[in-house]
Amino acid sequence: MHEVYESTRNRDRKITSKQAIFEGISPDGGLYVWPDLAQVQLDLTTICKQSYKENAVYILSHLLPDFTKEELEQCVANAYGNTFSLPDITPLRKVGDVYVLELFHGPTSAFKDVALTLLPQLMSVALQSAHQKALILTATSGDTGKAALAGFQDVKDTGIVVFYPDHKVSQVQYRQMVTQRGKNVKVYGVKGNFDDAQSKVKELFLDEDLREIAAKHHVRLTSANSINIGRLVPQIVYYFEAYKQLVNRGVIQLGDKISYSVPTGNFGDVLAGYYGYLMGLPVEKFYVASNANHVLTDFLTTGVYDRNREFIQTISPSMDILISSNLERLLYYMSDCDADFVKGCMDELAQTGKYQIPAEMLKKIQSLFDCGYIDDAQTKAVIGKTYKETNEILDPHSAIGYEIGKEAKERPMVSLATASPYKFAQDVLASIGVTEEDPMQAMKKLEEYAHEKTPKGLAELDDLPILHKDVIAIDEMKQDVANYIEELFHD
Repeated sequence: MHEVYESTRNRDRKITSKQAIFEGISPDGGLYVWPDLAQVQLDLTTICKQSYKENAVYILSHLLPDFTKEELEQCVANAYGNTFSLPDITPLRKVGDVYVLELFHGPTSAFKDVALTLLPQLMSVALQSAHQKALILTATSGDTGKAALAGFQDVKDTGIVVFYPDHKVSQVQYRQMVTQRGKNVKVYGVKGNFDDAQSKVKELFLDEDLREIAAKHHVRLTSANSINIGRLVPQIVYYFEAYKQLVNRGVIQLGDKISYSVPTGNFGDVLAGYYGYLMGLPVEKFYVASNANHVLTDFLTTGVYDRNREFIQTISPSMDILISSNLERLLYYMSDCDADFVKGCMDELAQTGKYQIPAEMLKKIQSLFDCGYIDDAQTKAVIGKTYKETNEILDPHSAIGYEIGKEAKERPMVSLATASPYKFAQDVLASIGVTEEDPMQAMKKLEEYAHEKTPKGLAELDDLPILHKDVIAIDEMKQDVANYIEELFHD
């Protein structure tokens, strides 16, 4: 048995990668990690010669050792066969003196597609091995919801329930979720913000009553958020892919270091880059780019993580997060796999809303991670200025990563573009001086300024019926999930 994964909060809890994928979160509340990740060194020469799909199989075979090569090849073929609009999946485009890695050419026009087209495939294989069914519970700040719904729609032996913060996602993100078809999908607006929904979902995974109801139907409760290792590891591939493209264009020599700027709220996207770094990706610096909810900027500057602050709703809603779940995994590695230390920090966060790390650990983190943030007004100014100077359109999340990367001294700099500007067309248009009140009309209008047409999945939203209208209180989530388990898996 390849029992290589363990909980960030308990080193005695050891399981295989298939188990980690269908469990999602450890029963002690910890996240699954591989302690010996730095011993897994990938060959850059091989990576630079292979296609995206070949690299996905190569990289995942090192991280998911109990999957056969044939299983991984099938999963990758199903995930990336014809779901992305470009053959190279994540193209790299030079904008000014920064290289922008476009991660939004998948079915829902967000970076989450890269992982959430593959996770359902990995999950299916893992479930078959365990003779289990699964109910995916996911809280979303905007993009994960639709990408997960699309990925898991009508997948055998699985159901999916998505919770989004009511009136705190963009109009397009809202329509993407509530128009989702499928016999096994359920979408709820919740009264509260993303952190409220995510905290409750984590509670539900550990709720004994709910687990009992699920077990009665041979159902496992699991996650499609980046707390699930099967969602995180596919994201490592595009970090190596960016490196490959720079080598193959002659911008860098094999072995040269590059830097990355990553717009993030939950710390999952940049953590995937850190995993790549541990496995041999030559990185000078990771820039963690935040919006006005700059809890990560403050942490990386002071060593104090403090979520006791006003929650600010911004034009980059996918980053409107005050509890960055994946930071737990970074603390685990930076503390030399000290699960007791991590558990102490997480208990303190749950009880007081804050924790502080030792000065020497902060120094260690700062040697690899830098940070910065900009607010809405600055984000709009970046979108306007970048369009004026380069004729390139950035969405409000990508613009934050771009600006922080542009201001950094390191070069070459790869900035991750996490969503299509069409998902936030009104705010993008406003940033270049154009007003449009209707979100669907705004997409049509944006075509006059952008390089490409509105992605098909977004263009058809206006014509789709709204299928999911429920808005519930946080304390109603448990009962609704229980009811849905009985309804979906009754036979």
